[in-house]
Amino acid sequence: MARTTRQRKARGASLVGRRFQVEIGAVAHGGHCVGRIAELGDRVAFVRHTLPGETVEIEITEGTEGDRFLRADAVKVLVPSADRVPAPCVVAGPGGCGGCDFQHVALLSQRRLKESVVREQLVRLGGFDPADPLVADLEVQAVPGDQDGLRWRSRVEYARTPDGHRGMRAHRSRRVVPIDDCLIAATDARVASEVRGSVIIERVRADSGERAFEVEGDGFWQVHPGAPRTLVDCVTAFAGVREGDRVVDLYSGVGLFSGFLGAQAGSTGSVALVEGSRNACEHAGENLADLDQVEIYAGSVDQVLEAGVITGADVVVLDPPREGAKRAVVEQIHALGPRTVVYVACDPAALARDLKIFGELGWSVTDLKSYDLFPMTHHVETVARLTRTGA
Repeated sequence: MARTTRQRKARGASLVGRRFQVEIGAVAHGGHCVGRIAELGDRVAFVRHTLPGETVEIEITEGTEGDRFLRADAVKVLVPSADRVPAPCVVAGPGGCGGCDFQHVALLSQRRLKESVVREQLVRLGGFDPADPLVADLEVQAVPGDQDGLRWRSRVEYARTPDGHRGMRAHRSRRVVPIDDCLIAATDARVASEVRGSVIIERVRADSGERAFEVEGDGFWQVHPGAPRTLVDCVTAFAGVREGDRVVDLYSGVGLFSGFLGAQAGSTGSVALVEGSRNACEHAGENLADLDQVEIYAGSVDQVLEAGVITGADVVVLDPPREGAKRAVVEQIHALGPRTVVYVACDPAALARDLKIFGELGWSVTDLKSYDLFPMTHHVETVARLTRTGA
């Protein structure tokens, strides 16, 4: 919503376009680092296109004199970090495409930055002890087959400039930056607008076998080709499903995890999938047609669990959207009485908040792994295994 003139006056004059010299501190969640502007009383600025330890000239991109913090771009590097490299994409810098956050960072160093972010979120929001080995020793692992962080995205969606040229949006903006070739897109990447309404077959070979999954051309599926196997192997190892177990798969999509967990539970076990997208549920029905022990529930996770149609579980797997599961769902999972919960998270802040709620209910995180499923961006995937420790 646009600010009114009265609101803008109350916040003070705009600082957009002002430049300052800043020494950069720690990386923060969201693809930027923290800088403090001495001329503005050490006001915090979240600065893109920089690295911890650098001295840079920044230009304010959002904020007024009355704001608690500002947003900025590093437009000139005065003292560079040893981890800085030339960005391979010509539109990856200030004022350019907003899709990649870390093209100016060496690939191994990108992973170290993501480790710092996950640790910081777990400590600050999740209440973890920074000395806990699960936190202190956390590593963001590369996906097998990923060489240089480029050409991994299997599906891409372009915006259009006013003259019809394809492009990508600038950071936090509707402005479209023309682009001829997205360097993180695979050479055979599917363009979402061109495959919308079609059905794609994805094959996943994991440690517990191989399965084929049909998915809408523009429906949800991991965009890194190495991600499905990586996540399935981690989830199945963490879940420890036994013959005869009752498994609940929340935010299940087209049934990626259930296909492998169902085989482990066997014909004497059961798998209950819950997914809000009816299209995804229909595809899950086709994908898991060989597993008679599978039940599929279409509807929001909180409402399906509240309805009581699922009465218990031995193992619960959840892969919620970016905002996380939140308290109501966490409490409903706890009420199912599982011995193990496996949480797959695409946002470390949401994960940390939800893990804190689990902790209040007597759960403990016993395993934690993070994966670099989105090279050149700030996004990171984390999988946590929880077990009951007390009331």
